[in-house]
Amino acid sequence: MAGKVYFGVSMSLDGFIAPDSPEDLMGKQWMELQRWVFPLRFFRENLKLGKGGEEGRDNDIARETFERTGASIMGKRMFDAGERMWPEEAPFHTQVFVVTHEKRDPWERPGGTTFHFINDGIEPALDQARQAAGDRDVRIAGGAETILQYLNAGLIDEFSIALSPVLFGTGIRLFEGIDASRIALTQTHAESSPKVTHLTYTVQDR
Repeated sequence: MAGKVYFGVSMSLDGFIAPDSPEDLMGKQWMELQRWVFPLRFFRENLKLGKGGEEGRDNDIARETFERTGASIMGKRMFDAGERMWPEEAPFHTQVFVVTHEKRDPWERPGGTTFHFINDGIEPALDQARQAAGDRDVRIAGGAETILQYLNAGLIDEFSIALSPVLFGTGIRLFEGIDASRIALTQTHAESSPKVTHLTYTVQDR
């Protein structure tokens, strides 16, 4: 049976998931948004940052998210930012499909990550990601514009938000431009830790 299509992001209390400029991705606000992730044992293991790290429910959720994912999809903006920041062994360890107008040969990285550049839209990218994922899930990794395209096309089954206690004020909103007239949500899970609140929703047609 084919897996689900989902996304999972960290979001500020005022609805932003990234700063306006890619150059600010390692800035103070973004670091505060992601501070629940960086100390985790799984995060350190996955990026080969050394032994140790925090365990507990946040760590379990990060590991479960990774383990359920058989392939990922992202937009060109996220890829461009990540290409500058990811280590040589990129943290996906799956096939990654980049929705772009750029024509480029697949880019294979150590550790099992290969980036494929898809020029004919979000649905062909999803078809290829499903095939690569097998019976595991496809994650729409980001950014917000790519997530929104999949949501508005009715192609997302569920999503999770790690709601962080930080305010951005400006930046890139997760749901900017959402077609709310056709999307209904059901909350299926809510779980808090000292650093973040994890919220999970299934998506239905309204």
